Amino acid sequence: MLKSMSLKSLVVTGAAALTIAGQAHAYEPARSAECIAPANPGGGWDFTCRSVGKALTDLGYIKGNVQTVNMSGAGGGVAFAHTVSKRAKDDALIVAASTATTTRLAQGQFPGMNADQVKWVGTLGADYGVIAVGKDSKYTSLTQMMDALRGDPSAVKFAGGSASGGWDHLKVLITAKEANVGQLPKIRYLAFSGGSEALVQVVGGHIDAFTGDISEVKGFMDSGDLRMLAVLSEERLPAPFDAIPTALEQGISSVAPNWRGFYVPGEASQDSYDWWVNTMEELYQSKEWKDIMAKNGLMPFNKSGADFTQFVKNQTLNIETLSKDIGLIR
Repeated sequence: MLKSMSLKSLVVTGAAALTIAGQAHAYEPARSAECIAPANPGGGWDFTCRSVGKALTDLGYIKGNVQTVNMSGAGGGVAFAHTVSKRAKDDALIVAASTATTTRLAQGQFPGMNADQVKWVGTLGADYGVIAVGKDSKYTSLTQMMDALRGDPSAVKFAGGSASGGWDHLKVLITAKEANVGQLPKIRYLAFSGGSEALVQVVGGHIDAFTGDISEVKGFMDSGDLRMLAVLSEERLPAPFDAIPTALEQGISSVAPNWRGFYVPGEASQDSYDWWVNTMEELYQSKEWKDIMAKNGLMPFNKSGADFTQFVKNQTLNIETLSKDIGLIR
């Protein structure tokens, strides 16, 4: 039975970031690098690759450019398999990852693959989950929506950028469970290849509600096309997101942080891995990155190297247990 732990216990916060600015690196990076975003343009992984890639070039860590390559499919599984099977020794490749990645690994959705087949670099913040509807929706609060689901678990159709059973889907199921909605498998969820595709369907009135992350919604929020029902954070986010009520405020104990980070191929050289770990640490400490975080609703969350690797293993185990409790896997 799922304990009322919200999702806070899936993420260990508060680790102090290690300041290593100015550290000499033995590894000389390639002039250009590639960042694989395991989804179509416009979603969270795409944002991670493009914003980090630009910052790395702007700050001179990469002398040429960081090319973002969108590789959607299987909730990140296509990109993971490509990295493991075809790019295993590529020192100039990073792949965007998040809690969605550990969710799919925890549920065995990447057949024959596991977290030990890649090297985990680090995180650059956490992106909190949101539940939103189109501006003309009849739903004006999360509690109103949960009331409808208690009456009929199939009453609301949700859209998200992760695969069925993935992190976006899981956020809705856990929120519904915390709101005492029964028959969770009957909740309708449509999986799209990225958050932007799901948002277009919701804004267009074709699907009732969006489940995703705060970094994905700002454009539609600013235009007034999206009504934010809840952010799944412990407390309200800072401006420009401070008008969005939390689920906790509405009596629903759902907290869903989605860390944003990277892995590299499992057989990448130790020197290149160390360079990526140290570089991402320095980037996280920079004013440029802190400005990007503030603008896009990313909250502080920093783990790297061995600490991050252990965190991934622990989170994967926790999500596996959670998925069994909710009935997503056996």
